[in-house]
Amino acid sequence: MNEVVPAKFGMGAPVRRQEDAALIVGKGRYVDDIQPEGALHGYVLRSAMAHARISLDGLDAARGAPGVALVLTAAEIGDLGPMPTKALVTQPDGSQNDVPHRPVLAVDTVRHIGEPIAYIVADSVNAAKSAAELIEIDYEPLEAVVETGDALSPGAPLVWPERGSNLAFTVERGDAAATEAAFAAAHKITRIEIVNNRLVANYMEPRGCIAENDAGSERYTLTVGTQGGHGLRDIVAGDILGIDPARLRVVTPDVGGGFGTKAFAYPEYPLSLVAAQRLGRPVKWICERTEHFLADAHGRDNVSVAEVAMDENGRFMAMRFELIAAMGAYLHQYGPSIPFVGSSMATGLYDVSTIHLTLNGVYTNTVPTDAYRGAGRPEAAYLLERLVDKAAREMDLSPAEIRRRNFIAPEQLPYTTATGRMYDTGAFAEHLDLALQAVDWDGFEARRQASAARGRYRGIGLATYVEACAFPGSEEATVELGTDGSLTLLIGTQTNGQGHATAYGQIIAEQFGVDLDRITTVQGDTDRVRRGGGTGGSRSIPIGLPSVLEASRSLVKKVKELAADRLEAGVEDLELIGGNVQVVGTDRAVTLAEIAASAPEPLAAREAVKQAEATYPNGTHICELEVDPDTGETTLLDYVIVDDFGVVVNPLLLTGQVHGGVVQAIGQALMERTVFDTDGQLVTASFLDYRMPRAGDLPDIRFSTHNVPSTTNALGIKGAGEAGTIGACPAVMNALDNALRRGAGVERIDMPATPDRVWEAIRAASA
Repeated sequence: MNEVVPAKFGMGAPVRRQEDAALIVGKGRYVDDIQPEGALHGYVLRSAMAHARISLDGLDAARGAPGVALVLTAAEIGDLGPMPTKALVTQPDGSQNDVPHRPVLAVDTVRHIGEPIAYIVADSVNAAKSAAELIEIDYEPLEAVVETGDALSPGAPLVWPERGSNLAFTVERGDAAATEAAFAAAHKITRIEIVNNRLVANYMEPRGCIAENDAGSERYTLTVGTQGGHGLRDIVAGDILGIDPARLRVVTPDVGGGFGTKAFAYPEYPLSLVAAQRLGRPVKWICERTEHFLADAHGRDNVSVAEVAMDENGRFMAMRFELIAAMGAYLHQYGPSIPFVGSSMATGLYDVSTIHLTLNGVYTNTVPTDAYRGAGRPEAAYLLERLVDKAAREMDLSPAEIRRRNFIAPEQLPYTTATGRMYDTGAFAEHLDLALQAVDWDGFEARRQASAARGRYRGIGLATYVEACAFPGSEEATVELGTDGSLTLLIGTQTNGQGHATAYGQIIAEQFGVDLDRITTVQGDTDRVRRGGGTGGSRSIPIGLPSVLEASRSLVKKVKELAADRLEAGVEDLELIGGNVQVVGTDRAVTLAEIAASAPEPLAAREAVKQAEATYPNGTHICELEVDPDTGETTLLDYVIVDDFGVVVNPLLLTGQVHGGVVQAIGQALMERTVFDTDGQLVTASFLDYRMPRAGDLPDIRFSTHNVPSTTNALGIKGAGEAGTIGACPAVMNALDNALRRGAGVERIDMPATPDRVWEAIRAASA
């Protein structure tokens, strides 16, 4: 029997991450590791109140404080544009929502805790902080609205009184009349109310930037951790500074996590650039952890109601949704698009032709919200899968059976949903069955009884999911061959720790027959890479890799054509192997270096493969857990995933992405909670009050794939960067609901199901 030897490089090869060697020995190069000569340091004075009129005093004292070089307030930056909103939505009357003015620094009113009021630049951070203490802020308090569910209540305080309401926008999807008719004819209607809790991203590396200005060329350089420098450049330069984006170079070194939240422009970036230009010296600003809680866009924060109308067999006839999504005090860069895109996934993997959905975005006196890993799709999957589990109970069906009865069937694919999404491929019942088998679903009852004998409540829960990602577009890739035989890839995605250099490199290595150490990937420099879409929405590999492959093939063709002349052979008789171009079956060869050195011009190829439709990863998550009724502590015992990612590029990178996403979702389900008090003060502004998942909180995650290649992606890839966050929250919470309902009669539990909340729910049910 012949043993199958996996490919060293190329599609599907389990290549270890090339980036890790430097990172694990402390040789990473992050923003705070860079120390320009003569750099000054910036500090932001932020609002201590959530809603107030303000006036400032003590500015002269601050400007005269030791070490202070500059103090900026709104009065000194009147020529700057506002922080922009780049994503608007179309409302039922056909209009697009308006965007309230969001100044870089507050003018006369603050609307959320942590809003920037002044920017102090000094020769040290401590000197800037000391000067900030000399600035007296006179607050005239105004009423604040904090809870998302209260924003539209009669008499609620108004974030923007001139608007007359806290309603930021309204979106409708579907057919209200047809949905009403289906509900009127239903055998059974199931209804659920859900809170999707607000999250803080908490990447390992807080934000930071270094701003420099060259007076001679009138060009700026901003060194900053981003998820894509080109988009950031265009917004900071064009929208805020009002200059040609070509005058701003954005450089991104190593980035310690992004999760969506580093995709945006923030006030500190233009402020630092203005300061650098006025002072003629570099200005460095580094975010502190508590500032991250106060200043960076938050995620999630929805209050939702969902209903499903069913026939006597448990088939879904129609669905109805009412969603309220908190925008915070302002519309952040892409804020309105997050629940809008999420709502397009409202029906999941189910064959539901009739729906009606109303989405209301609302203002609250809280930190603005925007994309956080999954960006609207986790919210949609959570609401739907909690609803489906409740529907199964009310129809006396198992969670698996009600899903099987309602899945889109293979013969229905490609399938266009009621919200306009086009699923191209999948085998939904198959990955469900594989996951059930892997977790031994049928053996659960014996395990539950064993837990009960020890005084524990045991639960099992599942969720199926689908997400839209790798949205239509392209990512230009350029591959260059150096005269030393090395290869360089220039591409406008931006690694935040995902392993892009490894994934791209293994495809280039396969085409050129070289080892990975001969390949360099260049991202994060808007002067070297001429355009780019950045990283987000699981786009880098599905959108970027086809262009990398095509550019590699184009360059290989050029190389072979040049080598054919030197070797006096046909192009079809040549192969690239070991850094050489050789005639197949002979020892006649020429090195890549020799080809590049003798070429009449630098050897390079550029390609941009365009994708016309999103991709749709999907899968099944199953969680098994145990609850201690005396403490409310939840222990995860087993976690099984079977995913459909189309085509796998690198199984090691893939597993890491899935594990990371699941852990973030477990954090949301059981631990993470952003709490504002009634005055809008952020109570959970540090790790003392905001709990993050730790290794000891997690079970072994058993992950496998059941892939059906995508037909909309050139390589069949569906994307995987956010999938773990989408399937995990409903799986964990359905398992917890199962444990608490059977063990203690608890009727409702929302995220985060912290020990105190679980304990209180058990006690309330027993009472």
